[in-house]
Amino acid sequence: MTIPRNQQICLETTRTYHCTSRCVRSSFLCGFDKHTQTDYDHRRRWLEQRLWLAASAYCIKLCSYAIMHNHYHVVLFVDREQALKLTDKEVIERWNMLHVLPALVKKAYEEVKLTEGEEKLVQTTIAEWRERLYSIESFMKDINWYIAKKSNKEDGVTGHFWDGRYRSQSLADEIGLLSAMVYVDLNPVRAGIADTPEASEYTSVQARIKALKSSIAPPCLHPFIDQVSDEDQSHVPMSYADYLELVDWTGRQLRPDKPGHIDTCLPAIFERLNLPLQNWLEVTTNLERPRAIMVGRANKIALLNVKAERKQNVGYRLPD
Repeated sequence: MTIPRNQQICLETTRTYHCTSRCVRSSFLCGFDKHTQTDYDHRRRWLEQRLWLAASAYCIKLCSYAIMHNHYHVVLFVDREQALKLTDKEVIERWNMLHVLPALVKKAYEEVKLTEGEEKLVQTTIAEWRERLYSIESFMKDINWYIAKKSNKEDGVTGHFWDGRYRSQSLADEIGLLSAMVYVDLNPVRAGIADTPEASEYTSVQARIKALKSSIAPPCLHPFIDQVSDEDQSHVPMSYADYLELVDWTGRQLRPDKPGHIDTCLPAIFERLNLPLQNWLEVTTNLERPRAIMVGRANKIALLNVKAERKQNVGYRLPD
């Protein structure tokens, strides 16, 4: 039975989520379609660029992403506080990055004098846009609608491009967040279409590694703790070096043809997080199992289920 969306996304319980959207009938509409012998790989670049633009416009950051041949993954951090602090002009500017402004709102932005009724209508519109700027539902719709329209135009067809509903998981704590990020960044390695994380095209881990050479991190990517100031509390709760080590080590365990000895090469981050090894490997290979709408430590998931008034204690629980 499908779980209602309002039980899957609740910003009062957590601000980080793992979302997945698949092409209709799982067709390879973003890769090489063997049935039609057509290569659609360029659409992965379209999707990556749209993700970057959407994350720059919305008050939603990309913790990680991976664009595959028939689906894509994103791990999102929703910054509602940032959206509420935006001025009306900033809301209009962000919305205009993805949409054409209505004539009335454009007049207001240009400070053209409006009637009282027009001013109320503009304020109502801006308030609606402000809410959408921290809405995962709106974020995913903007991305999927754009890619579907552009792809259908290229093919000269109409109809559905994506499955009707994207899937989401709440990431209850830092362990849930890190496991989802590693799971997403290693998707191409696990699927056998890349040998290493840095060779994984259209992924956040490759984008971050490329950014190291220029010392400029993409602004749409959620920063790590060593990439922000002390005053900024919004970050991935570990250093970037530790994360790369964690991704590399986990990737070696997922690929039997790769070297790596669990007993001697275990990263120090496991000890600092007090994270059981076997549970880590299980969650980073089976994150999308049915009904796992929440990922994190058992006590945190139980607490959030009570807070969200869920009748069942749903979630992928790691030991406390």
